[in-house]
Parts: sequence; structure tokens; C-alpha cells
Amino acid sequence: MSSVVRNAASESVPAPRPDRSSRRTGRPAWWRDERWWLAGVCALFATVSLVLVHPTLALGWDELVYASRFGPHGPDTPFSAPRTRGVPALIAPVAALTDSVVLLRCYLTVAAALALYLGYLPWLEAVGRRGVVTLAAGLYGSLWIGLFYAGAAMPNHYVATGLAGAVGCFLARPARRGTLVALGASFALVTLMRPNDAVWPGLVLLLAAAWDGRRRRDRRPDGEAPAGPAPTGEAVTGRVLAVVGGVAAGLLPWVVEAVIRFGGVLERLHAASEIQGGMSLRLSFDTLRAHAAALDGPLLCRPCDGASVEWINVGWWLLVPPLVGLGLYAARRRGRTALGLLPTAAALAVAVPYLFLMGYAAPRFLLPAYALLAPVAALGIRQAAQWARRTRCAAALLCAGAALALLHLGVQIQQVDVQYGIQKAARQDWQRIARVLHAHGVRPPCALDGNKAAIPIAHTAGCRAEPARTPDALVLRRVPLPGWAAQAGWRTYPVRHTYSGHWYVAVPVRAALAAPGQALP
Repeated sequence: MSSVVRNAASESVPAPRPDRSSRRTGRPAWWRDERWWLAGVCALFATVSLVLVHPTLALGWDELVYASRFGPHGPDTPFSAPRTRGVPALIAPVAALTDSVVLLRCYLTVAAALALYLGYLPWLEAVGRRGVVTLAAGLYGSLWIGLFYAGAAMPNHYVATGLAGAVGCFLARPARRGTLVALGASFALVTLMRPNDAVWPGLVLLLAAAWDGRRRRDRRPDGEAPAGPAPTGEAVTGRVLAVVGGVAAGLLPWVVEAVIRFGGVLERLHAASEIQGGMSLRLSFDTLRAHAAALDGPLLCRPCDGASVEWINVGWWLLVPPLVGLGLYAARRRGRTALGLLPTAAALAVAVPYLFLMGYAAPRFLLPAYALLAPVAALGIRQAAQWARRTRCAAALLCAGAALALLHLGVQIQQVDVQYGIQKAARQDWQRIARVLHAHGVRPPCALDGNKAAIPIAHTAGCRAEPARTPDALVLRRVPLPGWAAQAGWRTYPVRHTYSGHWYVAVPVRAALAAPGQALP
């Protein structure tokens, strides 16, 4: 560990060598500037996402909660303790002005592409090897999870790119003022989106900085501490202040809301823990298996008992450890051990709570880990390609690698298409249920209760989900009518042609009598 952090502090990153061959061939200047290649990958990411996930896709459950903070997307839906104000702040420029889902998704897709670019931009200076960072952005951007959520009002992609940018800024040498500002801003963004995802990677970087400072103080040949603060020591302090200040700035709105709405920070944490099922150490592989099963959906595997692992969709997951191992080897061989080890440690820090402390899984939970591992895996791919070129069967090995990459892309694109089709059909069920409710006299203002999907259905129908009071209607699936409703003579009506099936609504007699076109009993 000491050598790793010492490398993180003392290495001087060589600037990328100019491509003289491109000058001889008369290629334009942008051809030699990797920033343009990185921008091209990000633009391709946005384009593919818009093509595969049409922007007319209705807002999902979580998206409705965030968007309903604004009048055009009302009525309000319950904003529970685990949620933060990061996504509402992100969508405010569009959601506050219009209820257009298409415009909102197009805006979010552009924002996602920009976040991807900014997240990997600091790595160009940190890595100092042509093509590695562009490949890293391509690896992350090729995942169906990132493509599906690019146009979604969800926090995970911005947490992923924010952490990637933060670690890239931390590794960049020298630590200029602009780099430190970007480091703090990255952690502020991550904390504003999902505070729990900022804490553990932040601790990894703080430990690295602390050990870095200790090694610098002990570096005098005579064994004595330096008489005054050296510039390098100031850089270490700057990184610590940037990380701590960024987390504090991002956490401030959460703390203020905790005091105002929940009575304090501990009270909000307790309420959030009750909603999310709490966190406890799980040393079995059940949750790990749940994450593997969720690689091809569902988007939220809770519970995940019946989900099976499809190995064709898990194959790319199995390639991550060897590629990261090669990347660590390549970084150490260059004398840049920290370049591989710090992002890997940060990725493990953000992934372990989801893998071993939670009882359910969702593919998007691990997006930050994938974004942090992508540069290390890209170094591993570059190392493998260099080895392949030195063998007698170099052409065959490179063709095999290209075929594997095409297979990976095919699987990811197919998964985006499958998940889009499922979500489109499932969210249309909400509209069908809303039409049945309206047809049987349930119209705003109204309150709904029923199964766990009552919140998005109530929003779609223009109602509120208020289980604490007697509702105006019940929305149920695969469960009998509650006894109190049956005794009161509530009438049930099936919702036909739904994707999930077995939906029905129950309304009191007075609502059924008030509905136009309904026959009297």
C-alpha cells in the first residue's frame, strides 16, 4: 500500500507524444487530439441511446417521483426519505417549463453524454497513453445499463461519471487549482445525487492522500521532517480539502431537508433504512447471484428469488476481473501502480455495500463501479493487444478479440431492446388502469390504494396514493378484495389486455353509480 500511494503522489505523468506520422500524412490537428475522439464516443453513446430507447417512453416510477416536484408533471407523489434533490435539480430546466416527456428525455440524453465526456476528460492527463481513455469511455458506454438510463431521470449514471471524474482529477499531476476545483465539484455532484455512493470512495481517496502526506514527510535523507510545508504537501492538503469540501457541499441540502421534514439526520436515516430494508452483512453469495441474474433484468430485482442467471448476458461480467488484473499489471510495469489500484479500490468501495450488505439488486447500482474499472480494463486490453502483436498468430488473436467485442456489443444492444420493450409495455398498463378508473367514476381529485404500484398508477390517473385514508378506489393484482371493501359492497372491474395480467380495480358503489353509462344494480 505504501508504494502504491507513493506512486500516486510522486509520479510525473508524461505528456502524450505528438503523432508525427499524422503530420507527415497531412491529417488535421483534431486527429491528434484525443479529446475529439472522446467527444465522438460520447456523441455515439447519446445517438445509440436515443435510437434504442425512444424518447416517447413514459416516465417510470422513480422518474415520476422526481418530475412531479414540478407543476407540469403533477400531481405530487410521495418523496420518501431515501430520495435526494439531485435529480430534481438536474431536470429542473426542462421539467419546470413543460410536461413534454420527449423533450425531457432528449435533454437528459445530451446531459448524460456531456457527463460521460467530463467524467473521463481528466483521465487524458492522468493516463498519458493515446487511445486508453477513449476506449475506457467506450467500454462503459457500451453497457446496456448505461445506454438504457442515458435518457432517464435517474441518479446512477451521474454518480458513475462523477466518481470517474473525481478519481481522474485525484490522479492528475500536477494538482493545479482547476483540477482541485473539478475534484471538489465532482464529489459535490455525486453526494447531491446519492450520498451513500460518495462516502466510501471518498474515504479511499482520503486514506491515499493521508498516506501520501506521511510518506512525503518521511522522505528526508537525514530522517528529519521538513522544516516547512513543501509545494507537494500543499497539493496533498488541497486534495483533502477538495474531497471533504465537495462531500460537505453536496450533503448540505440533504441535511437541511432532514431537519425540516424528518426532525433530524438520525430520524431520516432511520426512515430511509425502513424503506430500503436496512443494511446488514451478508457473507453468502445470494446477493451476488441476484446481481448476476439482474444483468438481463428486471430493472429492480426485489425479491430476486425466481430470477435465473443467463450466462450469455453474464459473459462480459466474467471478463472484468482478468482485464482489470492485466490493467493493474500494466500500470505497475509503467511505475504507475496507483493508476490502476486507486480506481479499483474506489470501485470496490462503492460496490461492496450493494453486493454484500443489501438483500436485493438492480443493474444500475453497479454503474459507478463499472465506470471506475473501465480505465483499468482499457489498460488491460491495451496490454493484451501488445502481447498479441508479438506472437506469430497476431492476426488471428486480434481478429478473435474483435469478434469478441462485436459479440459483446450485440448482446448489449439486444438487452437494451428487450428492456425497452418490457418497460414500454409495463408502463402502458398504468395508462390502461387509469382509463378503467376514469370510466368507473374515479376522477381527480381522488386517492388510490392497493399494491405497491399504486403510486405510479395514481399519478397517471391524476390521483394521489394515500393509504392512510379511505381511498376512492383500489388497484389490485393477483390478490383478493380486502374484507372491508367486500363487506361495503365495492365493485370490481378487470383491466383487460395488460402486459402483466390479472389487474383489476375496485370502486365503491357510489362511484360506480356516478360513472356515466353504468347500469344501476
